[in-house]
Amino acid sequence: MKEEPGSAEPDINTRIATRVRALRAESGLSLDALAEKCAVSRSMLSLIERGESSATAVVLEKIATGLGVPLASLFEDASAPLNPLSRREGRTSWRDPQSGYVRCNISPLNYPSPIQIVEVMLPAGAHVAYETGVRDAPFEQQVWVQEGRIELTLGEVTHRLEEGDCLAMQINQSTAFRNRTRKPARYIVVLATDRGRTSRR
Repeated sequence: MKEEPGSAEPDINTRIATRVRALRAESGLSLDALAEKCAVSRSMLSLIERGESSATAVVLEKIATGLGVPLASLFEDASAPLNPLSRREGRTSWRDPQSGYVRCNISPLNYPSPIQIVEVMLPAGAHVAYETGVRDAPFEQQVWVQEGRIELTLGEVTHRLEEGDCLAMQINQSTAFRNRTRKPARYIVVLATDRGRTSRR
């Protein structure tokens, strides 16, 4: 995973701001309407859309749920040219300011596919909990552990995943990721939606 927490952060925040504004416009939602749907304050949404706030993963997940898209959609660059090839050096990672976890979209930018691949590094002792699992159109997700061990909780059921393990799930309930070890864990997330990215995102 290409990790440039210093130089990449302003660019990724600008990208998130642009995506949230565009997706909100596509949905025909005002700031007030989106705030009500996702339980994020209007002032926070405004700051995020102006690129003036480094929102946490939990807040971004709430926004994605309100917009009816996967979290990964908020990190895409709609201005990038359509290209079926994604090269490692061209990817930008994002660090959650709360948990320190780092995520990077692996799939080619803007490619019209219902499949998307994301790489995540969860630091030692880190914990990320997404409370907004219920969506109008739930999507499928699989988590494949590449290094280390994690705990993945779906609703009230906890799965302990070790290196090489892969868990399939539907995103329709609260989800939490925890690394109880003293070493970082790295895993791949594969998402599948019912429509291609051009209509979904």
